[in-house]
Amino acid sequence: MTITDVARHAQVSTTAVSKVVRNAYGVSEAMRVKVQAAIDELGYRPHHAARAMRGRTFTIGVLLPHIRNPFFADILDGLTEEISASGYQAIMVQSGGQDPAAERRAGDALVDRQVDGILWVAPCCAKAQLEQLARDTPTVVLGRHDRSAVYDCVLDDDEVGAELVVEHLIALGHRRIGHITQKDDLPGRAAALLQTIRARTYERVMTEHGLAAHIAVAATSYSEEGGYEGARQLLARDPRPTAIFAGADGAAFGALAAVHEAGLTVPGDVSVAGYDNARMSGLAHIALTSVDQDGAVMGKTAGRLLLERIDGRTSAVRFSVTPTLVTRRSTAPPSRS
Repeated sequence: MTITDVARHAQVSTTAVSKVVRNAYGVSEAMRVKVQAAIDELGYRPHHAARAMRGRTFTIGVLLPHIRNPFFADILDGLTEEISASGYQAIMVQSGGQDPAAERRAGDALVDRQVDGILWVAPCCAKAQLEQLARDTPTVVLGRHDRSAVYDCVLDDDEVGAELVVEHLIALGHRRIGHITQKDDLPGRAAALLQTIRARTYERVMTEHGLAAHIAVAATSYSEEGGYEGARQLLARDPRPTAIFAGADGAAFGALAAVHEAGLTVPGDVSVAGYDNARMSGLAHIALTSVDQDGAVMGKTAGRLLLERIDGRTSAVRFSVTPTLVTRRSTAPPSRS
């Protein structure tokens, strides 16, 4: 069964069928329904190898630092939902976190497989490398505060989000508030990295409230292991903090484990807040206060922008999500004791 058979059955042109199959812009709803009905009746299935020979593979590469961050699942859900009707499939590759060489190899692997576009989540490489890739392959970068003329950016307003958390903890009465951030040893990119913005905002808000003497930052990683180690460092301080703001939910989960291991309670002895509002954060036995940056919306937006890039858009787009704070049982006023 070929596209010509579908066009003949629907009594439309092959170009119209092609546009419907590609979910291209400018197809009327009536045309879409008519062609889709013919596709369903004939059992037509696009031949992806043939598509690739004509210049497209109908695949989108997704480059993640790793797969342990639960927030990435929300992004992938949104991306998959957005591209599903277009016939595209996502191929995921891990980039190795903070390892620039591994990250470059992962990007090259996607290019070698001739993906039509790339969603690069939280890259650690230099902007020049991103732009070099984007000049050859349509690219959307998620989580970096860069501005570029050759790739699109989808990001969260990390300054607003971090401010919401710290203001919330201060409003509860906390003064000794610690922060767990992602350690970055890579020069020249600090200003664009979300962890830098969250950490600097934490320090700014603490200072504005006259709490500069209580600033305490543990630079580990946005992972459970990093959160566990960061919380252990903060809890070893004398006096220890009454609240911990982890820069990612994964790190917050590790911080919860460290607090309980120390024989302390949450939030009775130490309040803990995270960032991402991953689905696990809302589980009854976790109930983590967290910043919601709507990963599904970010993923859907990235998918839409990639399809537009693949279809020929060249102007750069920068899309920012406004975060909100979701308060749960993990934060409360500090104990008077």
